[in-house]
Amino acid sequence: MTRRSLAADLGVALLVLALSLAVLAAGGLGTASPEAVPLDGKGVALALAASLPLAGRRRAPLTAYLVVAVGTGLLLWQHYPLDFPFGCVLAVYTVAAAYGGDPRRALRWGTRVVVGAFVPVAATTYAAAGYWADGMLAGILFWALTFAGAWLAGDLSRVRRERLLELQERAERNDRETERERRLAAAEERTRIARELHDSAGHAINVILVQAGAARLLHERAPDRSLDAIRIIERVARGTIEEIDRLVHALRAGDADGTPEVPADPAALEELLDAHRADGLRIATDLRGTRVALPRSVAWAAYRILQESLTNAARHGEGSAAVTVAFSPAEVEISVSNPVRAVRAPAENPAGRSGHGIVGMRERATLLGGSLDVRVTDGTFRLRASLPYEEPVR
Repeated sequence: MTRRSLAADLGVALLVLALSLAVLAAGGLGTASPEAVPLDGKGVALALAASLPLAGRRRAPLTAYLVVAVGTGLLLWQHYPLDFPFGCVLAVYTVAAAYGGDPRRALRWGTRVVVGAFVPVAATTYAAAGYWADGMLAGILFWALTFAGAWLAGDLSRVRRERLLELQERAERNDRETERERRLAAAEERTRIARELHDSAGHAINVILVQAGAARLLHERAPDRSLDAIRIIERVARGTIEEIDRLVHALRAGDADGTPEVPADPAALEELLDAHRADGLRIATDLRGTRVALPRSVAWAAYRILQESLTNAARHGEGSAAVTVAFSPAEVEISVSNPVRAVRAPAENPAGRSGHGIVGMRERATLLGGSLDVRVTDGTFRLRASLPYEEPVR
C-alpha cells in the first residue's frame, strides 16, 4: 500500500458516502415510499458505517465488505430508503479481486457464500420489517445481478493482474537469462582471446628462438646473415607486442570490440605464408578452388591452424614445408607437410614435449564440426584439417 493508493481508496469511500447520503436524503431513487424514514443522525451514522470502511478495502477486503454489508443491512432494517447498495457493490468487486482465485479452497468458497448471502438476507430483512412493496422483487433481482456482475468484474480484474504479473516475471526472467547468456558469451570470448594470445605469443617466441639460434651460429661465419636474423627477431617481437596489446585491451574491455580484425580474406593466408618465407622457411604452396571470404569462425580457425603448422615446421622441421589450401563450396581444407629431424614422440605431439598446439588446433576444427588429422610417416610430419561451413560468404 502506498500513500497514493490509500488516498484514492479514501476518495472512493467519500464518494460512496456522498452518493448514499444523496439517495437517503432524496427518499430513494424513485418515488419516495410513505414508509421510508427520512434521513437523520442515525441514518448518517449508518451511512458512514456502510461507506467509510471502503478506505481499507485493499488492506482487508473481506473485513471491509462485512462491515459495509452490516451497515447497509441496518439501513434497510430501519426503513431508510437506500435503493442501491453502492458500498456493497464496490466491496464485492474488491473481495472477488482478492480471493476469487485464492489457492485455499475453503477461503475461496467461503467468500463466495458470504457475498452471495447478502441479497437473500436483504430480501428477508425487507420482508421481516414489513417493508415489502409492489415491484420489490424486481429490485431484489436487480441487486442479485449487480452483485454477480461486480464479482465477475473483480475476478476478471484479478485474472488480468495475475497475467500482467506473469508477463512481468517472464520479462524479468528473460532479462536475467539474456544477461547470463551475455556474461557466458563474454567469458567464452575472453577464453578465445586468451587462446589467441597464447597462440600468437607461442608462434612469435618459436620464430625468435629459431632466428636467435641461427644468428648465434652465423655470427662468426656470416655476420651479415646473422644481422638479418636479428632484424627478423626485432620485427617479430615488435609485431607480437602490438598484437598482445590489442588482445589485452580486449580482455580488459570485457567484450569483443577490441579484438583484432578477423582475417576473413583468403589473402591473409597468403600474407601469413609470405611472413614465414621472410622468416627463412622454404614453403611450396598450392592454393586451389575459388577463393571466397570465409565465415568469422572458419577464418580464425584456418588462420591459426596454418600459423601453428608453419611454426612447428620452422621449429621442428628441416626448414621447408609444403602447404595446400583447397577452397570448395562447403569447406576449406588445409594440408601441411614437412620433414622432421627425428621422430621422438607420438604423432599427437611430434615435438616431443608437452604442449597445447595440436590440441588447440584439433579443438578449433572440432568446434566447427570439422576434423584434424596429424601423423608422422617416413620422417614427414603431415597435418590435414577440414573446416566445413554451410555456404561461402559473398
